[in-house]
Amino acid sequence: MKAIIINEFGATDKLIFTELPQPVIKDDEVLVKVHAISINPVDVKTRAGKGMAGRLKDQMPIILGWDISGVVVTTGAAVAHFKEGDEVFGMVNFPGHGKAYAEYIAAPAAHLAKKPASITHQQAAAATLAPLTALQVLRDKANLQPGQRVLVHAAAGGVGHFVVQMARHLGAYVIGTSSAANKDFVLSLGADEHIDYRNQRFEEVVKDVDLVFDAVGGELIGRSIAVVKPGGKIISIPSAVPAEVAAKAQAAGVEAFFYLVQSNGRDMETLAGWLDKGILRPYVNHYDFSQMAIAHQQQETGSTRGKIVLTIA
Repeated sequence: MKAIIINEFGATDKLIFTELPQPVIKDDEVLVKVHAISINPVDVKTRAGKGMAGRLKDQMPIILGWDISGVVVTTGAAVAHFKEGDEVFGMVNFPGHGKAYAEYIAAPAAHLAKKPASITHQQAAAATLAPLTALQVLRDKANLQPGQRVLVHAAAGGVGHFVVQMARHLGAYVIGTSSAANKDFVLSLGADEHIDYRNQRFEEVVKDVDLVFDAVGGELIGRSIAVVKPGGKIISIPSAVPAEVAAKAQAAGVEAFFYLVQSNGRDMETLAGWLDKGILRPYVNHYDFSQMAIAHQQQETGSTRGKIVLTIA
């Protein structure tokens, strides 16, 4: 099968195209013929030696990637809810060794859901790690309620554009930051307000939010404390919250913490229902599997609208 491996961490020239045997599945897994994959910031960070590199460094050669959509080829002996020919999608083995940059993948059945017939494999691949993160943060970690106010940093990005849609669906008032070029896009997703982060300091125009969803990290975590009401939360997904920032937040009556998404097939089923109903709409940037290096370079710019998806012929 076609696959992309890395033998060492580094730049995009470490992405090596190769041929590997098809994986052998365990009793609780399914073999999936992959039609499309999507990539995330964690992919490029891991390739460069950060991200999940610490967890995976002893498993070289590594097959990067976690987000897939494809068709079930065979099922393990303990798998009852999928069969050969089912179209499935999911985020596989995260955080761990996903092995998604390949023509076939051995995926735990518990990490997958059936792909709605109403969306393409490319749309399904886009709707994996990113909206799973949004769902687990908004529902489980923030307990978002109708009428609450949410500030979404990087609202046009891979995770952010799902957060805006999901928060609005859950009844929140949504404020999104992005460049001016993405203003109309962010508002079209359902945001009530837009802030051009290049020309406005959000803390000067926003106040009394219940939740800050931070998909950027760095100084934004500390700057966000001023806009959150007491009892509110700042949840960061790209980086840990420095101890001094967490202490400052606590002094203001605000909880600030990092969250790492987990593979979950039941949550994928929730997403499948919302995708089928058009509640969630992935924005997809299309690439071919042979363009993986270019896709990684685009992801590294930090200015991609929506999700990067690669089709495997």
